[in-house]
Amino acid sequence: MAADIPSEVSDMQINGVSEIMDLLHIDVESDVEIKPHREDSLCSRNVLRKQRNWERQIAAKKSKRKEEKQRRKLNRELESVASADSPQFTKRVMKAITKERLAEAQSTGPKLCVDLSMTDCMSDKEISRLAGQLRRLYGSNKKAAQPFHLFLTDLSQDSRLYRECIRMNDGFLNYTMDITEESCLDLFHAETIIYLSPDAEEALETVDVDKVYILGGLVDESIQKKLSFSRAGELSVRTARLPIDEYMVKKNNTKNFHSKVLAVNQVFDILLTFCDTGSWTEALQTWFPQGKGYIIAPVPAKHTLDNTN
Repeated sequence: MAADIPSEVSDMQINGVSEIMDLLHIDVESDVEIKPHREDSLCSRNVLRKQRNWERQIAAKKSKRKEEKQRRKLNRELESVASADSPQFTKRVMKAITKERLAEAQSTGPKLCVDLSMTDCMSDKEISRLAGQLRRLYGSNKKAAQPFHLFLTDLSQDSRLYRECIRMNDGFLNYTMDITEESCLDLFHAETIIYLSPDAEEALETVDVDKVYILGGLVDESIQKKLSFSRAGELSVRTARLPIDEYMVKKNNTKNFHSKVLAVNQVFDILLTFCDTGSWTEALQTWFPQGKGYIIAPVPAKHTLDNTN
């Protein structure tokens, strides 16, 4: 017969075992609950990281496709400009083409300076007119198929002309030209310079890319005569005039008025057209003002000046 076990001892043992089992049950449950939570958290972070990377890649691809689309569109528009079958094109394309031509001219185009060292002798009205002529000169260069590399020399920022150019000409400071306080002799060798003056003896025969052509920044109302010719003498540089006498004759008019003095933009337009066509006849006929009292001669005095046959 088994020994009798005191009931108090038995109850204590049972309760102890029960408590231990309860503790073990809690630990097991806690491990089961915590472990999946940690795994889920780690998994969520990985998913978010992959999602962000994917979103960045998608955004980068969209941006690249957009840039590529714009580039192809611009190329198509540029090709349409070159095509004779598509004469119309957007302002944006035209602006890009003009900018490219002017930038190329600064490397390979013929050089032309407007000498602005003589503005002190001019009135405010003449200064204003000269600022307008410079605007038109630049506008002609922008439209030219073969533009010049332009310089405005002896133009200080505290001068009347500089202030007037800013006031009258939108975007003057963004013009694709060199604006400097230096003189043409500071920029170029004297032997490369040809100063254009209506009072010069030698007629200009051609435009040479290795030469630098200077226009005196004056207007018709200037009181002093032969000012640009005197300025060329001070610089000790070669002078030349447009071949007006060789290709034009005086015409009868009631006022008996004849003048070879032109605005800087008018001289420039003649030079541009000659560079484009090779013909002084065409250049003078197109741009020499009729009010100056000259017309193209029926037979030019010197055919050799024209480059055309």
